[in-house]
Amino acid sequence: MPNPSQPRDRFDSLPDDTGRVGAHRAENPHMSGWLVFTWAAVATVVLVGAGIFGTLVASGKISLGPSPSPTVVAAPVATPVIDPSYTVLVLNATGQAGLAASVKQQVVAAGWKPENVQAGDAGTTGFEKTTVYYALPADEGPARGLAQALGGAQVAQSAAYQPANDAEAKQLTVVVGTDRTSGAKASPSK
Repeated sequence: MPNPSQPRDRFDSLPDDTGRVGAHRAENPHMSGWLVFTWAAVATVVLVGAGIFGTLVASGKISLGPSPSPTVVAAPVATPVIDPSYTVLVLNATGQAGLAASVKQQVVAAGWKPENVQAGDAGTTGFEKTTVYYALPADEGPARGLAQALGGAQVAQSAAYQPANDAEAKQLTVVVGTDRTSGAKASPSK
């Protein structure tokens, strides 16, 4: 219907049956809504998966290359040394009487003065392997020397047997185990 306030032009007199004239913008009839939604969902899943994978690679939780094998480094072992300047406490942790005195004699025979070696019973029995305990890392060499003098006792670091009033006292503690009972005593090494 022509607008009377506007002047007439060539578009006012078009026949009604000519079909489309001019530019028509419409959605492509071949793209359905579900297809667009499916492509958007696939793209979202791919992007989220790539983001998670990239984050795991960047944080080091996933390695893209072969992982290096760990290098095993042996802990340094102190050289065994006989050092009679240490006091030695011998504790019998077995049910057999007299083992502390016997081990004390071995310690004295290895070079310690009898007054620097104390012998007694431990608070428990049934300790399996005779062990020489030392408190400080610097005491490992003398502890290993004493263990060799006793015929191959184990060596372990522990401050449990240190005197309460002197945590840095030069003391070694021998806990006699059941491996030295009933004829199983080890002879001192030469």
